[in-house]
Amino acid sequence: MVYGRPLLWLRIEALATAAAAVVVFTATGQPWWLIPALVLIPDLFALGYLAGPKIGAWCYNLAHSAPLPLGLLGAGYAWHLTALTVAGAVGLVHLGLDRVLKFGLKYDHGFGFTHLGATSNH
Repeated sequence: MVYGRPLLWLRIEALATAAAAVVVFTATGQPWWLIPALVLIPDLFALGYLAGPKIGAWCYNLAHSAPLPLGLLGAGYAWHLTALTVAGAVGLVHLGLDRVLKFGLKYDHGFGFTHLGATSNH
């Protein structure tokens, strides 16, 4: 669990990530309403918890760690595919906002146990 000043720095970093992702999204020229329309899609990966806490944590963490949205962002940029760039940017917005709100990566003992501390959902 992270607490004190390191937690504050992680939350500042997360806010900066979300802000940078909004800048990247803006550069795509897509309408702003896409951000609120798509921003909760990564939370659908929590449906993995229907198969148990171990699979659930793996699925959730897949969608809530940087490699997936960064990969989408990079692929979208490299291949000039706006949809992938948007998906990556919105994924990073989601990731950043989750971390600001202290929703972290999940441990496999249950949904409420995260690298940023236990949530009230456990």
